[in-house]
Amino acid sequence: MTSLNSSHEHTKTRLLSLDDLIPATVRSETDGYTSDLPRILQPRRPTPVRTLLRIVLVLISGVLLGISTAYVAIERERPFLAVTIGPWSAYPKAGTPEADPYSVAIYTRSARIPMAPGEGLTMTARTDSAGYSLDPACTYRIAGATPTARLWTLTANNRYGRLFETTAERHGINSSQILYKENGDFVIYASSQPHSGNWLPLAPDPASVDGMMLTFRLYDAPITTSSALTNATMPDIVQVGCS
Repeated sequence: MTSLNSSHEHTKTRLLSLDDLIPATVRSETDGYTSDLPRILQPRRPTPVRTLLRIVLVLISGVLLGISTAYVAIERERPFLAVTIGPWSAYPKAGTPEADPYSVAIYTRSARIPMAPGEGLTMTARTDSAGYSLDPACTYRIAGATPTARLWTLTANNRYGRLFETTAERHGINSSQILYKENGDFVIYASSQPHSGNWLPLAPDPASVDGMMLTFRLYDAPITTSSALTNATMPDIVQVGCS
């Protein structure tokens, strides 16, 4: 009997000794021990409420990020997949089923209808050939030639593509109204003041215009695809002076 008690005490002492060797930092809280780690580093049990709040926060952040990026893309008023020729840009896919959702939203928001491939092509310029933003207070020399088309028109618009009041109470000029050089090129002056030769009138009060861009519309033109525009040429836009 004395031998059994001695063996039991020895085993108990051994178990206590092994338990004492376990570091406090790895003991489970369920065993009644506290961690020596700082509170911020101590493991925490996830709770349903906390998990739900995190999921909701991630969803709200994703929605806000998506709305913000979509707003920026639409607000810039420039569709994607542009084909550029000097300062001019065209969007051949804008009026097709291949148009991206952002381009569709941009045209819908501005109440504009893009030209279909069978109708022609629209070319827009927001800068001159030197890369400076167009200013309604300046005079520009638009010189060169356009791709072959049955008819083309040139208008000055604000940055949203809308027409504005002009000095001559007309908003554009077309290919049947202008004078050409012997080689078929032309020179057009865009200005708020009357100009000799081919004149595209601008706003009498430039401060009332929110930005400016020039728009060429080429009707019944054979260049309505990206590949056909590769070797096309468009007029240069040179700033002559500003008032």
